[in-house]
Amino acid sequence: MNKGIYIATLESDSGKSLVTLGLMRTLLGKTAKVGYFRPIINEDKKGGKDNHISTVLSYFDVDLSYEEAFAYTRNEVIQKRNTGKSGEIIDTIIQKYKRLEERFDFILVEGSDFSGEGSVFEFDVNVLIAKNLGLPAILVASGVNKTKEDLAGSLQLAYHSFVNKDVNVMALIANKISPDNLTIAKQILQEFLPDEVEVFAIPRIETLAHPTIKEIVEELDGKVLFGDEFLDNQTGSFGVGAMQLRNYITKLKQNSLVITPGDRADIILGALQANISSNYPRISGIILTGGLIPEEPILKLIDGLSQVVPIVSVEGGTFSVTNQVGSIKSNIYADSIPKIETSISTFEKYVSIDTLAERLISFKPKGITPRMFQYGLITKARQQKKRIVLPEGIDDRVLNATARLLAIDIVDITLLGDREKIINKITTLGIEINIDKIEIIDPIKSEYFDDYAETFYELRKHKNVNMDIARDWMTDVSYYGTMMIYKGHADGMVSGAVHTTQHTIRPALQFIKTKPGVSVVSSIFFMCLEDRVSIFGDCAINPNPTAEELVEIAISSADSSKAFGIEPKIAMLSYSSGTSGKGADVDRVRQATEMIKKKRPDLKVEGPIQYDAAVDITVGKSKLPDSEVAGQASVLIFPDLNTGNNTYKAVQRETGALAIGPMLQGLNKPVNDLSRGCTVDDIFNTVIITAIQAQGI
Repeated sequence: MNKGIYIATLESDSGKSLVTLGLMRTLLGKTAKVGYFRPIINEDKKGGKDNHISTVLSYFDVDLSYEEAFAYTRNEVIQKRNTGKSGEIIDTIIQKYKRLEERFDFILVEGSDFSGEGSVFEFDVNVLIAKNLGLPAILVASGVNKTKEDLAGSLQLAYHSFVNKDVNVMALIANKISPDNLTIAKQILQEFLPDEVEVFAIPRIETLAHPTIKEIVEELDGKVLFGDEFLDNQTGSFGVGAMQLRNYITKLKQNSLVITPGDRADIILGALQANISSNYPRISGIILTGGLIPEEPILKLIDGLSQVVPIVSVEGGTFSVTNQVGSIKSNIYADSIPKIETSISTFEKYVSIDTLAERLISFKPKGITPRMFQYGLITKARQQKKRIVLPEGIDDRVLNATARLLAIDIVDITLLGDREKIINKITTLGIEINIDKIEIIDPIKSEYFDDYAETFYELRKHKNVNMDIARDWMTDVSYYGTMMIYKGHADGMVSGAVHTTQHTIRPALQFIKTKPGVSVVSSIFFMCLEDRVSIFGDCAINPNPTAEELVEIAISSADSSKAFGIEPKIAMLSYSSGTSGKGADVDRVRQATEMIKKKRPDLKVEGPIQYDAAVDITVGKSKLPDSEVAGQASVLIFPDLNTGNNTYKAVQRETGALAIGPMLQGLNKPVNDLSRGCTVDDIFNTVIITAIQAQGI
């Protein structure tokens, strides 16, 4: 049974990191546990760890130590090869790979980088490794500075080299192609390939090609004078500030890197002023050459500015420093989250990998893992792009989550608040957000304000609301955002990072109202445990539900579970299991269980049942041996808010589980509440869930 794939290239700077990241995400959506392995790695110039390994293990939270993820450094391979121990190289690689094969359902193996000493024989070594591991391969090549004939020729040679060694090549990827030439690149490769080999072309992405300020600092051994917190700024073009300021600022482009001698206070201050001016593009940083540092009054002036970019002093002359900057190859590091997400999004856009992934994975995974679940969320959200309104548009966490959501391009975002304040906050935080790609609305200044107030008046006049009151309520971002949904100007809302639960939900209850046949608005959490995803309900809304309300909560939760790809097996929790318990609380759960069986005979439900009997197969079978739910429950319904809220928090804290939610159920349109202690991840995940709800699940 095949359990892996080998990603190989035939040159340096092919961009195979993008392919690795994208394929890793795809595989994690298809199977439970995916491992990562690099047979041969580069030596880091400063003695650090291999960047590819660190990035993949960190971002995808792969359960591997750094040492388990590789076999040899390049120098070690060269030494063994020079002493006639090539066989030992392959033996060790096979042994380390087989250990991983025992632990993981599937393993992504990334070949070497073709950089530095020994790159001449690397191609043959990669072919040999793939053959001895018995893995099919995906070949990646760069189109930079190549004619179409050069690209086709190199990939054809590589393809036949693998095939002649009995390595099955499943796909060829032409990377860093001019966007205008994507179709041509695919056509010329398809000419020499059999039909079963997939062909893909990926365009050159400028934001991945240019280094960050951090990379430049490390390469030039620079000293950061200001803007240490913005070292992840992405550079674009770069140029020398040698002319007079009035001429130089006209040369600035978006994300320009300014290179100038350290005594050119006019260029330094002018570039900083241009950065905050609405009439000039944003710059990414300033490199001061010659080891020169501005005089004390200039430093004091810069230190007092409200907005700065990284200002870095380096020892080299302007000419040599400029040449060095031009030769820096950009990498993707573990903390380069925007670059990682851009890589994944680009891969998913240009590589239709689903069919290939199904061919690679020849077994059916059991259940659904957290990684598969999260991958499924993004896949579902992408199927039908929705607009989500975030009323707390000035909050740091909301803005950071917005940047992440824009990077993967799966929802449209509307932020509510003062436009100037929001843009200033984005600039101050150094967040990469293209303002043109989001909608920012100040409710009071909105063209719809009067219409919204009139609509609210008509909806609530029976509750003694007059027009003055209606206009007053429409200045509230929660009411305005909810009215956007009611009027069809947004598909869903996520709030609560700043506001209370009542403040978030009250307007939805007033005029969004509940779905037909539903009288109870309830909530669920998606509890992403180590090996499964469970649904917990209701842990946020209803304090003491009646038996009838428990029925609605359970049915809504089961329907939500099914909609999100989790087979519902409902456990109606109580302090006793089966028929043994007595008392009003357990009787209420027993009554609710019987009502569910009559109302929805299609659902698997057990109750009353204790938590351990619901989730532990051994305990479940001992207490309820004939149950279809005991020991394998996926939907756990708590008898009251006190039990549910405390249990979900206890499970989250003690097991390290990711709790996504709460997701509200029962409303006509999706409105979801955050906690005021929410993280950027919480907002990110809740927006995605809201977008999926808006698709009409």
